[in-house]
Amino acid sequence: MSPTLMSPALRLLLTMPLLAAALAACGGGTVPVTSTDPSGSSSSSGSSSASGSSSGSSASSSSGTTGSTDVLTYHYDAMRSGENLAETVLTPANVTSARFGKLRTLSTDGLVDAAPLVVTQLTIAGALHSHVVYVATEHDSVYAFDADTGGAPLAQVSLLEPGEQTSDNRGCDQVQPEIGITSTPVIDRTAGPNGTIFVVAMSKTTATGAYIHRLHALDLVTLQERPSSPVVIQATYPGTAGAFVPGQYKERGALLLHQGQIYTSWASHCDHSPYNSWIMAYDETTLAQSAVLDLTPNATNGVNGGIWDVAGLAVDSSGALYTLIGNGKFDTTLTGAGFPNQQDYGNAAVKLTQAGSTLTVSDYFATSNTVTQSQADSDLGSGSPLLIADQVDSAGTTRHLMLAVGKDDNLYLLDRDNMGKFNVNGNTIYQQVNSAVGGGNFSAPVYFNGSIYLAGIGSPLKQFQFAQALLPATRTSQSSASFGFPGTSPSISANGTANAIVWAAESNINSAAVLHAYNPANLAVEYYNSSQAAGDRDSYGNGNKFITPVVANGLVFVGTPTGVAVFGLLP
Repeated sequence: MSPTLMSPALRLLLTMPLLAAALAACGGGTVPVTSTDPSGSSSSSGSSSASGSSSGSSASSSSGTTGSTDVLTYHYDAMRSGENLAETVLTPANVTSARFGKLRTLSTDGLVDAAPLVVTQLTIAGALHSHVVYVATEHDSVYAFDADTGGAPLAQVSLLEPGEQTSDNRGCDQVQPEIGITSTPVIDRTAGPNGTIFVVAMSKTTATGAYIHRLHALDLVTLQERPSSPVVIQATYPGTAGAFVPGQYKERGALLLHQGQIYTSWASHCDHSPYNSWIMAYDETTLAQSAVLDLTPNATNGVNGGIWDVAGLAVDSSGALYTLIGNGKFDTTLTGAGFPNQQDYGNAAVKLTQAGSTLTVSDYFATSNTVTQSQADSDLGSGSPLLIADQVDSAGTTRHLMLAVGKDDNLYLLDRDNMGKFNVNGNTIYQQVNSAVGGGNFSAPVYFNGSIYLAGIGSPLKQFQFAQALLPATRTSQSSASFGFPGTSPSISANGTANAIVWAAESNINSAAVLHAYNPANLAVEYYNSSQAAGDRDSYGNGNKFITPVVANGLVFVGTPTGVAVFGLLP
């Protein structure tokens, strides 16, 4: 990148000189929990093999953590399973208030909505670090910390250009008080000399108030911009809706890396019109825009299909992409093949394929009352897509399933090979479980060992256990605690299927945050919560709307309004 395009901030707000070390640093040879391009393939055991296992060379640290498990993408893999099956330190026996608690807080310059990511065995400034955690903030900063010791950041960079500041909240209370980096970045350890972290940041100019989104590719060791980085995000698409207008959008869904492409998906600020339903892909090497799709291209009035889900797009082993769309225009007049005749897919679950520079809808599902739902702001797409590991039905047929859950309290279990399309007379899908959530879902469900886990607004965390590829009519178990707005996006840690723990955070921004650890076989059994220890030992401030606990190598990372709380075994 030309020096004339690089801001002084991008020439490093680093705490030490790293440039010389970058030349000698290597990305390490560890095998992460998720590969840099997780395929989403699944095993016959019912657990997603994309979760993988830790590498054979584990590394110990001064805080007692161990392991070589990388976390390179949201919810550990591209199926968005939420399961880390390579956790060898934390067990039900030691995750108790007597042995486990808050170790430290990693302080940042702004609110942390993006999930932290973890890289193991990385050399920075000539020193090998067993576990490095990357943190992005709404103040448009990215940090690298030593996860085991905390302290000053190993590296820090601002993504604001000269004459810029972070975006205001755009008159919407979803992200307060500023908008910078909301979506979870993604890491490719094989890109560039040291690996690369990809980040989308929003800003505005101080002179004119113009809003800008940029995609950045940052070196993992130095956090400097890599060649061709950053690029300004802009797009047009055939139809009547018009071009992408940056000030109307935020990138809320986690970035997805698949087959050398970085995928972004776009939500609005509240339901402030005009906006549409954009997905954009970028070549990870050149950052050239490789594909654009507007899923409501002929919707010109009202609210039009924001992609709200925190997990972003998901991808399966066939390379098909999946997303859920919020309330917006849906064309109930269908083509002969059953697709909306003007390509407007508001309030639907959508399956996509990319061929060259073209993203295409290959299948979809919309509820029979989708128009009424959109008019009532009852989004199917308020939650996140979850691709389920292969399930075998009563006839011995292997089923490839996807869970969709939104504001209407129902579970929609979709067959990824035949999603059901639209039928005004009734939903023709694989399975529907009515009134199951106990409140609208705004979060990302997870899968582990034959069960799904999710919590609606103001409801307990619930388990639904598969039997012959079907969900039960009522929950299998549930927690005693309830989770206020926006519910909770849990995570699973386990060593294979042993020593499994469900982690869930109470994240209401107006009350104290609480981290919970549950038995996934029976959510009524709570191993730990951060309010149990005397003297508020483990308290970590108020909640953070979008945060998801991240578990790796004996540590649990939870975003806060001022940084990241790190939990682990007590000294």
